[in-house]
Amino acid sequence: MSTNTTDGTTGTAPATVVIGEHVRPGCEQAHDAWQHKLNEAAATFPGFIGAEVSPPSHAEADWTVVYRFDSVKHLQSWLNSGVRQELLNQGADLHDRSATQQVMVGVASPEELVTVVVSHKVSDELVDEFLSWQEEMTEAERGFEGFRGSELFRPVPGVQDEWTAVYRFDSGTHLEQWLDSDERKHLLEQAKHFQDFRLRTIQNSFGNWFDFGDRTEGEKGPSGFKTSIAVWVGLYPTVMFLTLAISELFPDAKLWQMLLVGNLASSFIMTYVTMPWGVNRILRPWLTSGDDAPQPETNLKGLALSGAIVLVCAVIFWATTTQIWHLP
Repeated sequence: MSTNTTDGTTGTAPATVVIGEHVRPGCEQAHDAWQHKLNEAAATFPGFIGAEVSPPSHAEADWTVVYRFDSVKHLQSWLNSGVRQELLNQGADLHDRSATQQVMVGVASPEELVTVVVSHKVSDELVDEFLSWQEEMTEAERGFEGFRGSELFRPVPGVQDEWTAVYRFDSGTHLEQWLDSDERKHLLEQAKHFQDFRLRTIQNSFGNWFDFGDRTEGEKGPSGFKTSIAVWVGLYPTVMFLTLAISELFPDAKLWQMLLVGNLASSFIMTYVTMPWGVNRILRPWLTSGDDAPQPETNLKGLALSGAIVLVCAVIFWATTTQIWHLP
């Protein structure tokens, strides 16, 4: 895997912005409603691909918002728009510090891997030295298990004046090994004038199904066991609801047709509704609990809550399908 240095002036490449927001205590509910309006406004702009909102983890106070557009021109149009500025003014009292922002142009969607975004301010006279140092950093990363590549993005005129480095690993464990390594510490010591940086980690084991915002260095995402249980909690009511809806709307549909439509719809609903707005919020204390959480109490509570949710859903769907109407 090689490091790609992307020119921020490219107008046709996809563009992503990662925004960190610190919400005033007690304003979380108002922030939710405000962020929803902001995302709805962004979706009306040309080139909009998607938005992801992640609440803070137990170790990090910032919310993370990711916007994706099909080009830097369209992203810039949204970021600099009067509509967005008006909404930012409306939500100014919800935050107690300025938001952070990193723009990446030409970056592939950071799904299915642990992605780290690092922003550096680099003066013009140090650009060559910075590029050389980044090459050394990438060479060192290649020697670590799980490394899946890195990209370096130039400043984007009119959007941001920082360089952004993105590197990916196949798991949080392998990322930790790199972040805590002597090799990385040595490279940081070699370039002390580049140590003024912001680091943001995005863990996306199931796309944005388990995106809990910024993670500190070394912080793990939910385990495979927890994510499997959480997917079960979200998938059962989603599939049941869609099965009932499709059978009611299209009573003559064949099984293969129902599954074809239902699976596609469930993927979108799980990604944009069930997981981020339902399961993640309810099970977040359990999913984000670290190794220092009291055991087995923490896991038992998480499993009990998961089982209770599924049981309630099962009772509701049992009553619906046996007492109200029957599937065709």
